Amino acid sequence: MMPLDSEDIRDESAGGDAPETGAEPGGDAKKAAEYLAAWQRAQADFINYKRRTEAERQEFNSFANATLVRAILPALDDLELALDHIPQEYAGTDWVQGVRLVERKFKTVLEGQGVKPILALGMQFDPNFHEALRQETGEEGLVIGELQKGYMLHDKLLRPARVVVGKGPEADTKEEEQNG
Repeated sequence: MMPLDSEDIRDESAGGDAPETGAEPGGDAKKAAEYLAAWQRAQADFINYKRRTEAERQEFNSFANATLVRAILPALDDLELALDHIPQEYAGTDWVQGVRLVERKFKTVLEGQGVKPILALGMQFDPNFHEALRQETGEEGLVIGELQKGYMLHDKLLRPARVVVGKGPEADTKEEEQNG
């Protein structure tokens, strides 16, 4: 027989080749509970992931056309400007009515995509929706003129309305009112 070296002695004292029976009573149940909890966490994470990606996809789809709409708005501006300046003698002609129909269809399509004009005239100036290009005599802080329409895409600003804001009465007007 060969003498045992120290490694063989350690192996035999640790149980050697004997099968493992679980160090703790109920170890299998504990592992099963851990696996179940991990699976439930993974399932909840997956459900949250699906919700988050669906919300991101919907938001992406809602705003995917924003660049295209921004590029189209100047053409709509020009069309509205042309229709606002039609000479009176041509106002009732069929071709003008046809162009007005095209304008209405254009606006309907944009509204269908979630584009809405910003109301500006007579409203309190709001730098979140209005871009002041100049001030004129008028009620202070109110929008007294609209130079270019602004638009919203769903709840987000697509283009601010370019406006003229009232700065209050002129100094001469105040003096006349006081002397008058």
